[in-house]
Order: sequence, then structure tokens, then C-alpha cells
Amino acid sequence: MTAEVMWTEYKRNVPEGTSYEAWAFGGITPESPDLLADLTARGIKTATASAYPFYVVEKCPLPQPGDHSIILNRAGDAVCIIRTTKVTVVPFYDVSAEHAYKEGEGDRSLRFWRECHTEAFRNELTEIHETFSENMLVVCEEFKVVYPNRKG
Repeated sequence: MTAEVMWTEYKRNVPEGTSYEAWAFGGITPESPDLLADLTARGIKTATASAYPFYVVEKCPLPQPGDHSIILNRAGDAVCIIRTTKVTVVPFYDVSAEHAYKEGEGDRSLRFWRECHTEAFRNELTEIHETFSENMLVVCEEFKVVYPNRKG
């Protein structure tokens, strides 16, 4: 299902949404977008984190509570719609164990979160000629699934 078709179905049943962004999760392996989309659709992953420098370089607004996103798999198919419920910006070293748990990955520990996000952020930041630092700001976003793709 495409993002546009999913959004049309969602709006028909729940007319509160006004706009959306469609995107896939990043990660350290090619399979990461599929794994993270599945964890999200199943309600295990209820948070994500992104490197703040991307918002600065790309001149993009930070996510806001109430924002809608269509989560895509790596093939570009829509998996589910989420609505942002909370956004905080903190230094990498201040990301909480609670947030790490809500991200739903690995053993859900802060140790695991720091290891995989250090690697992912290092890789991603090289694309914009930035360097990872534990002092770097991180955008921590919490969300809930508001529309699953029941057709597959």
C-alpha cells in the first residue's frame, strides 16, 4: 500500500489528521527499516531518536506533538501511521533508560541503545560532514500508532 492510499483511508475513518510526512527508519543494517517498522506496527517501538544536526543542516522543523507520519518499510510500502505525542531535545549522554526502552530495540537497555545509536549516528553524520559526540543534541520523539495497515 502506498503512503497516499493509507492516508486517504485514515482520513476517511479518523478525520483529525491534516497532513503527514512519509519516511522509513534508519539504522545500521539494510534490514533496519523493516525491523523497526514492524516493531512500531506491533506497538513495541513507541519512540525514536534522531541527530539534531540533521535538522540544522537540512533546515527542517523539529517534530511536534500531534504530527502524523506514515512509516515505510525499505521497499517504500506504508506500514502504519503514527502520531507524535512528545518531543524532547537532550544531549546524547542524557537520553534516559526509559526512552531507550520505549525505542523497543535489542534488549531495550540504555547500554544497547547507546551502542547502536553511536554507530548509526556516526555513519549518518558523515553524510553531512558532521562528527558524532556524546555532547551532541538528540531529538527524542515519542509516538503512538493511530492507523495500522490491516491488509498486510
